[in-house]
Amino acid sequence: MATITLEKLPPGSSGTITSILGDSVIRRRLMEMGVLPGSELTLIKWAPLGDPAECSIRGYKLSLRRAEAALITVETKLRK
Repeated sequence: MATITLEKLPPGSSGTITSILGDSVIRRRLMEMGVLPGSELTLIKWAPLGDPAECSIRGYKLSLRRAEAALITVETKLRK
C-alpha cells in the first residue's frame, strides 16, 4: 500500500481517500461534493492540457483541478 496525493495517481488507478488537506473552506467544498475520507475513487483521465482530472467517486464523475487533486491523499496499491 502506498499513500500519495491524487495528482500523482496514474490514470486508470483506484484508491481509498485517506484525508483532505488545505484550509477549511476548500476541505468543506470538496466534502460537499462527496470527496470524503474512506470513499473509493478512480482517476479516469487528465484533460489533454493537464487540467482538470476526471474522477469517478460514489457513483458519479467529478472533475477536479490539479491544485485540488494535490490536497487529496489516497491509499492505493501501485504497481512498479
